[in-house]
Amino acid sequence: MSGRPSPQTDVNESDDADRTAESGGNAFVLGLDGVPWDLLSKWAAAGELPNVARLFEEGAAGPMESTTPATTPLAWPSIATGVGPDKHGIYGWRDLSSSYSHRMYTGNDVSGPFLWDLLSPAVVGNVPMTYPAREIDGSMVAGLMTPDTDDEGFTAPPELADEIDDAIPDYQIGLYWEEYDGATPEFRTDLQSLVENRRALMRTLIDREPWKLFFFVYTAPDRLQHLVWDESVLLDHYRYLDEIVGEAMAQAEANDATLYVVSDHGFGPVETTVAPNRALADAGLLEGVSSSGTRRTFEGLGIDRDRVLGALDRVGVDQKTILSHLPRSLVDRVASQLPGDDVLYDVDFSATQAFVHGPGNVYVNDTERFDSGIVPPEEVSEVTDAVANVLRSITDPATGEGVLEVVDGDELFPADPDSPDLAIEGHDGYEAVNSWRGRGVLSEAGTMAAGHRMDGVLLAWGDSIEAGAAPTDATVYDLAPTLLHDLGEPVPDRVDGRVLTELFAPGTVPAETAVRTAADAEAGNAPATADGADSADDMGSVEERLRGLGYME
Repeated sequence: MSGRPSPQTDVNESDDADRTAESGGNAFVLGLDGVPWDLLSKWAAAGELPNVARLFEEGAAGPMESTTPATTPLAWPSIATGVGPDKHGIYGWRDLSSSYSHRMYTGNDVSGPFLWDLLSPAVVGNVPMTYPAREIDGSMVAGLMTPDTDDEGFTAPPELADEIDDAIPDYQIGLYWEEYDGATPEFRTDLQSLVENRRALMRTLIDREPWKLFFFVYTAPDRLQHLVWDESVLLDHYRYLDEIVGEAMAQAEANDATLYVVSDHGFGPVETTVAPNRALADAGLLEGVSSSGTRRTFEGLGIDRDRVLGALDRVGVDQKTILSHLPRSLVDRVASQLPGDDVLYDVDFSATQAFVHGPGNVYVNDTERFDSGIVPPEEVSEVTDAVANVLRSITDPATGEGVLEVVDGDELFPADPDSPDLAIEGHDGYEAVNSWRGRGVLSEAGTMAAGHRMDGVLLAWGDSIEAGAAPTDATVYDLAPTLLHDLGEPVPDRVDGRVLTELFAPGTVPAETAVRTAADAEAGNAPATADGADSADDMGSVEERLRGLGYME
């Protein structure tokens, strides 16, 4: 894992400005969450995906490296801004405060400017981490992280929600995955219905108003692959996605737009889960809360947090209902009395030197950052090294090989002094999980069929793109600067990616024009369209949805 490339440094001469202005045109970004390069390229070459194969032949195609960790909440903001988590501010699904509280991240936490701030008018649909939708020059329909379609933060302008309800009355943000059992017919049928409604939304938004940027994401590939890793099943789904790609090509051509098809990360089968917090506990670096008082009583009765939530769910009281009717502070107090293995409730931070939080972020429990920290500043480096050694020493007994990639946080996230001290990513076949009590460091994967991989995809197609071109070492940070340069716009000087000049056909304006850079625009996040839209109490259904998919434990 190479981390991030150096920023683009080319700056054109002033007499390039006129030629750059001639570039113009529009851009259509079609996001396909979790599409792996190896499967897509194999099926395109075999003739199974004719529209994707046409993109390979007539445009540019290649793998695109994700963030580290390779996860949705980090990668999509990086694609849309061209910067890493240390600049856009998102390190996972939930924020970690100095008091160890876990507030759900929302779009209000993402620092722009986004592509849709720099290109207008813009239409943005179903992009993860855009809830609550905010007013832009154009329209926005929020995606993953949106509690429900009746939430005031679902669309901007607000009246767009009514238009969607009239046109697509069965539109959903996502499915509640825990209701399904792997590759059941019901799951596949309901997922297909969800994708068809998503496609209807894409058509509605394309025709609703003019746009210079159209940015639309389908998250279904990721959801299907987590639960089903059967290539015959996946290929059926990808054939339908290929129809959507063909429709996007037609719309791009009709709207004088370059089409960019991107995925935030790749995918691959998972045989084994890895519990890094278990390894830290075994090494004496993490301590669980003591079983005393109420917790000991519950343990003696065989009652834990999962059993209580399961019992409530069976009588129709899910997490969304609980958080809608009770203050989050009360819920947290009750939850802390129930045995479990959640980092928020079940770690004794007064005796813990380090812990893993979220999808792969490792924190040293230092006294300057955390209220109950125990590691003084002068010992942070030593403890970080010790933690890295513990995590790198986790090996599979069957192979003797390490199972985790461990990356230094200061090198990976240099712009943020409060970034994670380390980041981890499971090697192929291994998936890191946060649960740790009552399990070994390595366990069978169970219901999780597949997990994230580093190599997603980048396809580009349009008048400026050279047929048969391939990006060189492309990353998720490269899409934004490449697209802006393609359209004759300056690239913000804060971007971490580079303009993929190798994609442009000789003789075209972006190929012949040096890259212009500019100071960041005065563009950021406007206030939420709904009062309190990012409060923890409003996010219960989101937490439930993510937990059902295995993203949270």
